[in-house]
Amino acid sequence: MSTDQNWHAGRLFGVSSDYWKSCALHAAVKLEIFSNLGEKHLSPAEISERTACSERGMVVLLNTMVAMGLLSHHDDLYANTSSSLELLDKNSPQYVGHIIMHHHHMVDGWSKLDQAVITGRPVEARSHGEDKERESFLMGMFNLAMGQAPTLAKQVNLDGRRHLLDLGGGPGTYAIHFCMANPGLKATILDLPTTREFAMDTVSKFGMSDRIDFMAGDYHDQIKGQFDAAWLSHIIHSNGPDECEVIINKTVAALKPGGMIMIHDFFLSDTMDGPYFPAIFSLNMLIHNERGRSYSGAEISAMLERAGVMDIHRLPFQAPNDSYVLCGTV
Repeated sequence: MSTDQNWHAGRLFGVSSDYWKSCALHAAVKLEIFSNLGEKHLSPAEISERTACSERGMVVLLNTMVAMGLLSHHDDLYANTSSSLELLDKNSPQYVGHIIMHHHHMVDGWSKLDQAVITGRPVEARSHGEDKERESFLMGMFNLAMGQAPTLAKQVNLDGRRHLLDLGGGPGTYAIHFCMANPGLKATILDLPTTREFAMDTVSKFGMSDRIDFMAGDYHDQIKGQFDAAWLSHIIHSNGPDECEVIINKTVAALKPGGMIMIHDFFLSDTMDGPYFPAIFSLNMLIHNERGRSYSGAEISAMLERAGVMDIHRLPFQAPNDSYVLCGTV
């Protein structure tokens, strides 16, 4: 991959200080500025009162959000833009603040990246509270999946398949959309017991309780049951190569003859030095995870082949963060 990107001092300074922008957005979401504004036009004093903040600090943050294009400002009143109203107001069904808070919870670890590189191990990061961090992660994953699952469900041919395993499925967003797109399909979400309540609440909201159930467990353990198809979304990168091999082998063993396995993740190129997001996501795994990293499509394809999977191919789908789907049959 070419590294010639016309670097100069100004561009380096911009990259070096990009975290200022991230932290400003995190603060605005954490303080629920966008949600408090809603469709109203408010003064700094009114917003400060609603958020229990100093007016001095609020004015500076509000003006920064205006400069970033996330708020508008007229006659000393501030308002959401159409984009912030859609994506950053908690009352919107398209709200993505949970994944932004998940990113906020990781800032402390990223500030110690040099330690992770030196030791090759995760770093100790500040805790924001286990329940709060779990909620942000699960809701964030739900938000991201909601943006991708409807498109993916249309691209995956599950005709004639009756039972899907959503391995490590969290809230079951993909299982829900696969079942919505395939009336004859039922699904089982396999995830940790702490995920059950959120998953089944989500399933219920979509009217799928009669077709989607939940199996409490760890995907490192033996998988009970036999399935026509298995969906593994964003679990491979949390594990080392040997663990990935075991997970794939156990999943294949849980498939009926002719069953389909689908792996969705951020995939690197065969040279392992791009695209950008899978490459930098490997650093995120280095900071927060003992063994995980991004893998190339070739690495995972080889694991699938060794597990006896045939007709391995990539679906046309590709997300903005360079995730895509590898699938094959047994």
